[in-house]
Amino acid sequence: MTNDPKERFKFGDNWVNFLSHISDENILEAQNSLCEMLEIQSLNGKSFLDIGSGSGMFSLAAYNLGAKVHSFDFDLQSVACTQELKHRYCKNETTWKVEQASVLNEDYMSGLGKFDYVYSWGVLHHTGHMWEAFEKTVHAVNENGFCFISIYNDQGVRSRRWRKIKKFYCSGFLAKTLVQTIFIPYFLFRVELNELIKGRNPFTVFTRYKSNRGMSLFHDWIDWLGGYPFEVAKPEEIFEFFKKKGFILTKLKTTLGLGCNEFVFRKVSH
Repeated sequence: MTNDPKERFKFGDNWVNFLSHISDENILEAQNSLCEMLEIQSLNGKSFLDIGSGSGMFSLAAYNLGAKVHSFDFDLQSVACTQELKHRYCKNETTWKVEQASVLNEDYMSGLGKFDYVYSWGVLHHTGHMWEAFEKTVHAVNENGFCFISIYNDQGVRSRRWRKIKKFYCSGFLAKTLVQTIFIPYFLFRVELNELIKGRNPFTVFTRYKSNRGMSLFHDWIDWLGGYPFEVAKPEEIFEFFKKKGFILTKLKTTLGLGCNEFVFRKVSH
């Protein structure tokens, strides 16, 4: 993980802004997406580890589904966001713990113990040491437990080009402003044009985007533009890694473009 703050995107800044817009609808959609991918109705009696909790919305979703939750994030502002969301919805709850830590910290990870569900959506590829982060993550999964991760799809030259853009974005205020000025209007034009082609009202695209895991389209754009460090992997590479660690794939959602591939693996009991 890069230790130079100038080389890292401030994910927490984005989450602080997102938190001011979060609603019960967002949280419900987050819960629904967890249920869909994990193929469950509830998490009653289960333990849930959220690696890179960000806004804390999916930790809250797991808590609402009945899980005992442990959340942590490397970014201090993200930790504060998760704590704020916990404070809003379950202030004195002792079955949800929030900490600041790195998935690359071996002592910390080994001290956590094992969990029935380990969740890390769009996080491990931002550590600067993705495959090492995978190693630490799999050791936190119980026998017969599940690991739900999402990782940026490897698009070859396109991915390498975006890595340079993201690094430039994080180099300073002027670079950040320039990248946003160029790409936010471009993204908006593309998505609005796509809506018109499909015969849909282009002005409702932002509200309908909530059905995508309860997230915000604008905040996801900012996360994409600035998300550095940035690593990618082909689905088959991730599948092979987890297979060698004794996991089987139970759910897969792939993308044809530059977004994230989603994987749910189950650790097979020996």
